[in-house]
Amino acid sequence: MKTLLICHDGAELDQVVLARWLNSFSNLVGIVIIQESRDRMWRRVRREIKRIGIVRFLDVLAFRFYYRIFLVSKDRRWERQVLREKCLVYPDIPPDIPIFKTPSPNTQEAETFVRSLSPEIILARSKVLLKESVFSIPNRGTFVMHPGICPEYRNAHGCFWALANRDLNKVGMTLLRIDKGVDTGPVFGYFSYPFDEIQESHIVIQYQVVLQNLDALRSKFLEIFNGSASPLITSGRPSAAWGQPWMTKYLGWKSRAKRDRR
Repeated sequence: MKTLLICHDGAELDQVVLARWLNSFSNLVGIVIIQESRDRMWRRVRREIKRIGIVRFLDVLAFRFYYRIFLVSKDRRWERQVLREKCLVYPDIPPDIPIFKTPSPNTQEAETFVRSLSPEIILARSKVLLKESVFSIPNRGTFVMHPGICPEYRNAHGCFWALANRDLNKVGMTLLRIDKGVDTGPVFGYFSYPFDEIQESHIVIQYQVVLQNLDALRSKFLEIFNGSASPLITSGRPSAAWGQPWMTKYLGWKSRAKRDRR
């Protein structure tokens, strides 16, 4: 099984741990590392402002500031510890595996790189929507480990919004195959773990729904490759796309979580 990983530069749990994990049970043929430009980041900001309005975007900025001041140090300590532990479990990838760095996985150069390696499965760990000419390259599909249960919690922060909405049965990860929509492709599995919403941030939780299920995900990818995996039925369920976390929602989530724990 020939696999290829797409991830963001600096996301070590993806760039290091998932690369090693993929190579432990498949033939990892290459890695595409996204080095986003400031222009692309600003375009994402403008899209979010257009979607939710300037007042609500200030709510988003307030949470970003709060996270950076009060939460990021703890999360980074956790990440370094997990990185050490997983590197003891999964050996390093061979030095000759080709790595392609690009501002976008949708450039012609990136597409040419991916095509030249003929992967049968792509795992995309990116915030960038892939164009069809890229995600259609592998014959078994391009997959995302979406942080949220789809179709109810589509977009990038599904775990946060399920927690904020007290929809605790929907805190998890969805393995889905990319199609032309936004997190609307066929679903091949849901994965979660006994999360601690008091002690863990939403960032830790959305990583843990992946890391705590690597063995089960390995089995699922092998089933997909062998043609024995069938997508789950999701028709008739509500569907919604959720954006960036809000400070007001974060405070409400933590307050209710502590009250529920008591």
